[in-house]
Amino acid sequence: MRKLFFLGFLVAGMILVTEGKGYFEFNVTELDHIEELEFGFSKFSSNFNPLMVGLTLIRGAGSKGAVCLDGTLPGYHLHRGHGSGANSWLIQLEGGGWCDNIRNCVYRKKSRRGSSNYMEKQIQFTGILSNKAQENPDFFNWNRVKLRYCDGGSFSGDSQNKAAGLQFRGEKIWRAAMDDLKAKGMRNAKQALLSGCSAGGLAVILRCDEFRNLFSGSTRVKCLSDAGLFLDTPDVSGGHTIRNLYNGVVQLQGVKNNLPHLCTNHLNPTSCFFPQNLISQMKTPLFIVNAAYDIWQIQSSIAPPSADPSGYWHECRLNHGRCTPAQIRFLQGFRNQMLRAVSGFSNSRKNGLFINSCFAHCQTERQDTWFADDSPVIHKKAVAIAVGDWYFDRAEVKLIDCPYPCDRSCHNLVFR
Repeated sequence: MRKLFFLGFLVAGMILVTEGKGYFEFNVTELDHIEELEFGFSKFSSNFNPLMVGLTLIRGAGSKGAVCLDGTLPGYHLHRGHGSGANSWLIQLEGGGWCDNIRNCVYRKKSRRGSSNYMEKQIQFTGILSNKAQENPDFFNWNRVKLRYCDGGSFSGDSQNKAAGLQFRGEKIWRAAMDDLKAKGMRNAKQALLSGCSAGGLAVILRCDEFRNLFSGSTRVKCLSDAGLFLDTPDVSGGHTIRNLYNGVVQLQGVKNNLPHLCTNHLNPTSCFFPQNLISQMKTPLFIVNAAYDIWQIQSSIAPPSADPSGYWHECRLNHGRCTPAQIRFLQGFRNQMLRAVSGFSNSRKNGLFINSCFAHCQTERQDTWFADDSPVIHKKAVAIAVGDWYFDRAEVKLIDCPYPCDRSCHNLVFR
């Protein structure tokens, strides 16, 4: 049975209704905050007693210049592993969009995306972070960490704007967090997995080979990018919405020197912020989980209101069921571009893929899409099983779905 998850808008925020079980009101006013869904969906998952994990601020980070946009200390949530997972570590990089100009970043520093003063003191660990074997069969007893995102530049910037009181220190936050976790036992890891969703999924691709170098050669180290395959593609007006956004981030936040040099040696820095120009050069094994019709990219990159002043795409961008045949053909073209972007990458046996034909975004932290009785599947394999098979070398995993509308297992997102 196909699932639809409905979202409605209020003046003060956004309401999520899932499977008719209830709603959760988000205190946001724009679609760019689609990563907020992870909190809402877990609230109504079958897990009525999720693990709550407290926030740890990185006390030594300030002396290293590793601070959030507003200068507060960065932080993470850590749940210790046990048994066979006691020496295994999973690091999840939080997502949450970007800020590409002073105005957006000043706005952002008054939220949990720019200041630890506004971060939740406890968060739910669900999906790939769950501590229950029936919900997270391969990683439930690992040391599991969620690194909070408060720099607005995918953990990659290193600059400041004194006049606006802004610190762009994402790369320093990354290094301070890794140093702190190494001191807490991660340096002795036998196995490690760096994962992340959305802007965190992009950060995984940017930081993956650095992560590998933190460990000895005998440690199994791999990376997982969920909904991080942001494509350098024109919007519906022929403009370059996402390229302009990324160019703003790279220039404002001083990202250039923290990008992979194999890329910047022959491409400009903004091009090297796009995963399609990085993934084939990576040395560390990488698994990509992505919806072929990524709902964030449809709403914020392909068909944002700024590129659609007539409103022709308004209904389609909120509900794929209201797309015209011509709009669906356009979106099929986007899927084809995504498949071309991963074609060379997928030729390497060390890499893995799970690209399902869903209208979704971030599928590893939500329990219903990671591992449940009715999770999305490709060839009867759920995301959790696909990732586990790849990580532990149980099987080569290169799963690409047939085009929409063939997949009846999707948990599609619909807004209203």
